[in-house]
Amino acid sequence: MRRSTTAVLLVIGCLLLAGCGSSLERRAVDGLVDSWTAGPFYQLPDPVPAGAPGTVVRSERLGSTPDGATAWRVLYHSRDVKGADLLTSGVVVVPDGPAPAGGRTIVSWAHPTTGTAQRCAPSVGADPFDLMEGLSDLLAAGYVVAAADYPGMGAAGPPSYLIGVTTGNAVLDAARAARAIPEAGASQRLLLWGHSQGGHAALFAGQLAPTYAPELQLAGVAVAAPATDLGDLLTADIVDVSGVTIASYAFQAYSTAYGAPLASILTPGGVTATPTMAQLCLLGQNAQLHDIASPLVGHYLAADPTTTQPWADLLAANTPGAAKLGVPLFVAQGEADTLVRPQVTAAFVAKECALGTHVTSKTFPGVDHGGIAVVAIPSLIPWLKAAEAGASQPCERQ
Repeated sequence: MRRSTTAVLLVIGCLLLAGCGSSLERRAVDGLVDSWTAGPFYQLPDPVPAGAPGTVVRSERLGSTPDGATAWRVLYHSRDVKGADLLTSGVVVVPDGPAPAGGRTIVSWAHPTTGTAQRCAPSVGADPFDLMEGLSDLLAAGYVVAAADYPGMGAAGPPSYLIGVTTGNAVLDAARAARAIPEAGASQRLLLWGHSQGGHAALFAGQLAPTYAPELQLAGVAVAAPATDLGDLLTADIVDVSGVTIASYAFQAYSTAYGAPLASILTPGGVTATPTMAQLCLLGQNAQLHDIASPLVGHYLAADPTTTQPWADLLAANTPGAAKLGVPLFVAQGEADTLVRPQVTAAFVAKECALGTHVTSKTFPGVDHGGIAVVAIPSLIPWLKAAEAGASQPCERQ
């Protein structure tokens, strides 16, 4: 578990002073306590009981919740790409106060890349709310926020990085888990919101919802700098250290899930390094990742995954947008993004428009990959409300 030196000092200070004076201090102390006591929460029951997707096996209140909200860490059932039952974890956050008549609409949030190992899960850390981009605005708008960790993170299991069906199911089942908490007051109404890897998961969740979770009333899907055409993104990004790092997460997950041999596309050095990189978190272990990945830049791939089987078919199968999305779609893209390239997102938007999806596409000059989700929030919140109301344009680019 991650430990915060600042939080440790605050615990000592609060003990000495018999109390914490600010909300920030209170959250830091409670977050440290949450992280210290999290270990047993993620231990899977033996045997794992059977359960329908979204069934909550375990939940606990979190003390570090932002002011004006209540939150739970949850362990719930989902299904992987092959239909196998699994347990995965996440967080549910609810604004304080009584739910309105008819309940609160759920926003299922899909987080950007943090890694693929158990300890890289957002819910594991001392501040599991830090990566929920737009959380305060979403709570102020009255939404329940369900945030999946993704399978293999938090709770033990094989990695699921950029495996669309597995992560998409988990995002939908997080919404089901929110509905299983009576105090949340969650309705069947659902919106999806995701950034980067999370945009990929949210798009797959939107595709899967009508058949996988038909009881949920999906009203719209919103994404920021989503991972769409995996082949094009891989080709564009593999030339630098970030691309090698992200590729290692995906290749290890695909090799585990589908049995695709790493040696069929990677150099011997790449084959050796990939499992090690896959165990490191993007946040907190970035320097270690760069130390491993840097010498592999230009020496990682032995063959082109976009033309080498079974990798070419796997990348295609895990690329979203094969069919018209049945609900409105919001796409935000920073023009200064060097990870998810603007031209790749523009091609995805054009494809969705051609399919007949109602797309609102907004580009933001000077905004990079890390900043796009936050910058998009003032445009996102009114769009979510409009999507709930059934208002959308056939295709709108701004």
